[in-house]
Amino acid sequence: MEKSRYPAASRLDAAVREDDGGALAYLVSRYPAVSHTFILREVMGLRELGMRVEVASINAPDRSNAQMSPDERDEARRTYGIKQHGLIGATTALLWMLLTRPIGLVRTLLQAIGMGRGFKRLYALAYAVEALMVVRWMERRKLRHLHVHFGNAAATVGMLVKTLSGVGLSVTIHGPDEFDDVPGQLLREKVACADRVVCISQFARSQLMRISPPAHWHKLQLCRLGVDPAQFRPRTDPRAAGPIRLLCVGRLTPAKGQVLLLQACAELRHLDIAFALTLVGDGPDLARLKDGVRRFGLQDHVRFTGPLNQLQVREELARADIFVLPSLAEGIPVVLMEAMACGLPCISCPVNGIPELIEHARSGLLATPGDVMALTEQLRQLIEDGWLRQSLGAEGRLQVGRRFQQRKNIAALAAIFASLPSVGSEAPQGLTLQGAR
Repeated sequence: MEKSRYPAASRLDAAVREDDGGALAYLVSRYPAVSHTFILREVMGLRELGMRVEVASINAPDRSNAQMSPDERDEARRTYGIKQHGLIGATTALLWMLLTRPIGLVRTLLQAIGMGRGFKRLYALAYAVEALMVVRWMERRKLRHLHVHFGNAAATVGMLVKTLSGVGLSVTIHGPDEFDDVPGQLLREKVACADRVVCISQFARSQLMRISPPAHWHKLQLCRLGVDPAQFRPRTDPRAAGPIRLLCVGRLTPAKGQVLLLQACAELRHLDIAFALTLVGDGPDLARLKDGVRRFGLQDHVRFTGPLNQLQVREELARADIFVLPSLAEGIPVVLMEAMACGLPCISCPVNGIPELIEHARSGLLATPGDVMALTEQLRQLIEDGWLRQSLGAEGRLQVGRRFQQRKNIAALAAIFASLPSVGSEAPQGLTLQGAR
């Protein structure tokens, strides 16, 4: 393997070689996915560190090959698609399990039935069948540890996989969706079942501490996501003439606050402040947002691009002057890190994990959640004050480099995995959890 871009890679290679158990499976609800490119980067970064990482996806990719980046196409090709194997794959796994471990199969089916009530038991049985397929795939690939991103249905499948096969299990919790329905998501049970729970923010860790007994708190490891600043450089050419260009990237959902952003833009127009807004993404709020553009008379100010791949998002970041994401609920959005790494001044809201990324009036601006006038005022300040844009953008880029650098945080994640008996030996010297702080 050529020299890695990640620190201490050679030491990790020595500690967790593939033939020593330095291998793990990732289970994701949908992979690749346009809104979860950070998972792809994480997988690729772990591989650069010498770990063997194989991925299973419950659902097919969310785009055609033509819409994916080259890295995404390569990952889609090598990923085990559970639903894509359909009835044949499920039947094969069921027969294999009946022949090899019938008692474990019955125990797992009973556990799945106990997870739901009424019609939800049918979903639970479907999760059990998916777990059978994952177990068979992992055994054929000689994988003894399963890692799941998000505490959703995929993590439920992960619990059943552990019950059936005894493999190691870890889960990355992002929030806030997992915290909206703790009983329905079986979040307490997932913390109890997992060997490690990776928390992308201290906020997420605190919420898991709130719902779990102190005996489980040692499992909760803070390890932030990150970006590669070298891939998101500040614009060096002078700003083009014309209105200030606002950019918002994210799924079009109520939680992201795009409706509030349109209302703030209507206020800016009433103040005769020139601007142009680009909304990148797709989702259930698309029709409502387009209707809002018509009602507010913003047709000449707002552009919808639809979903874009990572390369196209970088092009939009390079054209923007201000990045704004007025979320009502968030983990710590990677797209905010990307914008800050580009030196863009950012506006968001102090919800959940965002204050761990943006310090108000130092590395960005934070508007009161749900307050249109507060958001309008923050936008007005940045649009009218070029020095403030430059100052916040420069400090924001430094903040990403200090605490949200992809190399450092993936190395910290590798150390967490390497400390688990189901993955490898103890974390090698030089790879500590300090990189995630």
